[in-house]
Amino acid sequence: MTGTIEARLAELGLTLPAAPNPVANYVPFSISGNLLFISGQISKAADGTVVTGALGRDVSVEIGQQAARHCALNILAQAKSALGSLDRIGQVLKLTGFVNATADFADHPKVVNGASDLMVEVLGDKGRHTRAAVGVSSLPLNCAVEVDAIIAIAG
Repeated sequence: MTGTIEARLAELGLTLPAAPNPVANYVPFSISGNLLFISGQISKAADGTVVTGALGRDVSVEIGQQAARHCALNILAQAKSALGSLDRIGQVLKLTGFVNATADFADHPKVVNGASDLMVEVLGDKGRHTRAAVGVSSLPLNCAVEVDAIIAIAG
C-alpha cells in the first residue's frame, strides 16, 4: 500500500532508492522513544553512482545541491526502512550537512539547501527543520555531500 508521502514522491517524479547498507561498523538508523536517528547518507544516486569531488574545485554549487538531494532521498529511504511507512514521519527535526569543500569555499548552506528543499517539497511543513551546514576536507568515498537526520516519529 502506497502512503500519502510516497504518492507525493511519485507526483514530484522522484523514486525512493533502496535503503543503503552501512559501509562500516555502524547501524543505518536507531530509534529511541519517538526519535529516529539516521546515520549520515552520502551523495549516492539510486543507480549506485556517487557524486564525488570537492566543492570549490571539482563540483559546482548546482551539482552539490543535486548531491544533497540524493542524500535526502537516502534519508527518506532509511526512514521508510525504519518505520515501515513514510507516513509515520511526524517532523524532520534536524539535518546536519557535511560538504566536501576547499578551504576557501563558503557556500555550504546553498549546497545543503538541496536536502532541505527536498524535505519540504516532499513532506510540507513536516519537512521544516533546524540545520547545520559544515565544510570538511574530505568525506567517505570522496563523496561531495553527506547528510544525517533526526526525525520525530508520529503518534
